[in-house]
Amino acid sequence: MSIVYKIPRILISSHKGGAGKTLFTIGLISVLRDQGLKVSAFKKGPDYIDAGWLSKVSQVPCRNLDLFLFNEADNLYSFYLGSKDSEIAIIEGNRGLFDGMDIYGSCSTAKLAQVLKVPIIIVLDCTKVTRSLAALVKGFLSFEEGIDIKGVILNKIARSRHENIIRESIEYYTNIKVLGSIPKLKNLPPERHLGLITSYEYEERPFLEELKEAIRENVDLNKILEISKKVEDLKIEELPDIQTQKYKDLKIGVFRDEAFQFYYPENLESLCRLGAEIRYINAFKDRNLPSDISALYLGGGFPEVQAEALSENKGLLKDIKEAVLEGMPVYAECGGFMYLGKKIIWKNKEYPVCGVLPIVFKVEKRPQGHGYVIAKVIKKNPYFKLGYFIKGHEFHYSKPIEVDENKEMRYIFELKKGFGIDGKKDGILFKNLLASYTHIHIFSVKYWAEKFLEKAQEFKQK
Repeated sequence: MSIVYKIPRILISSHKGGAGKTLFTIGLISVLRDQGLKVSAFKKGPDYIDAGWLSKVSQVPCRNLDLFLFNEADNLYSFYLGSKDSEIAIIEGNRGLFDGMDIYGSCSTAKLAQVLKVPIIIVLDCTKVTRSLAALVKGFLSFEEGIDIKGVILNKIARSRHENIIRESIEYYTNIKVLGSIPKLKNLPPERHLGLITSYEYEERPFLEELKEAIRENVDLNKILEISKKVEDLKIEELPDIQTQKYKDLKIGVFRDEAFQFYYPENLESLCRLGAEIRYINAFKDRNLPSDISALYLGGGFPEVQAEALSENKGLLKDIKEAVLEGMPVYAECGGFMYLGKKIIWKNKEYPVCGVLPIVFKVEKRPQGHGYVIAKVIKKNPYFKLGYFIKGHEFHYSKPIEVDENKEMRYIFELKKGFGIDGKKDGILFKNLLASYTHIHIFSVKYWAEKFLEKAQEFKQK
């Protein structure tokens, strides 16, 4: 069944990563919400940190749209799910507008804009440049057909003369209007090895107030809203309604706190649509696992930054290890994988963690795995079909430096793309625990939730 769908929408992109897309998008959403608008936010690509910020300021779960991980129809359906109760949808791109998987721009923000039939606003980093930006914009306008660039935002403006030269150059040499400018701001959130610190860890004031004031004073909000309304209808193919009470008696423990917060909303929703109840667990405050849970889901995050506090919660660490040894189904991704190891080495200090897996992880200064993953399932396991290929992504600075192999541990993924544990394999199965550097999205592995809950049901009955 398909539906015709129309909602005001805008896509924020740039000529490169680090130009200020996220900050402008955060500020724009905040200002529009202050005006009383219901805003939904989306992030292109496999990004949890930016999505966390967009969720926080919009007060609506930010969904990731990704043409590599899932097909066009599923991207449109995800967009529909996330925006149907709002008055305007704002999508933040990733990297530069035309940056994709290859020289043809496969899976780029530009390709997503074509799928969503959405007008584009380009954020330009104006550091140490003036008239040359007009040439860049002119090139963007003619580079690829089928996209609709409607305006630009000038970011990191030094002074009024700087702004005037850029504005006049762009508007003289192209038919594109400058919709506003953002001066260099002082109170920006700090960054670390994976990008901005997470929204869980940062008190947004005074940063957000300074950003909102800059946008209110320097950006033509009425023009942006006008652009957002001049959009075509979308044809949405609805997915089959899989809501059921089949697993209504199951409670699934999900770690969510300052250390673990990287989850796709659809992954959690898929568990709930099958009837399960989610019980959130705080790895710092909760001293024991809830007694009524039948499975655990540990997402990614920054356990290394919080390693000292995590290692001090010995009661919870002991409970997790005992649960795994008893056969409780546990699914862990990246940061959750590290937490289940023997130790985490961070800034030359060692922190003992769960000790479920005989692995010592060290956090390096450079990324050890960054990008999309294609993995073949080579061993029988409870969660993925043998012989199938799965798509996911990874972004980690850690790597195993000590692994005490034992006959109960099996590697279930053979990597065709990505780095994983050692460049060749990923996904460790130990009893009913599956721990991996690879993050998956339910739209790319649609049977995952059902198989995870099947195993949880089996454990509960035992």
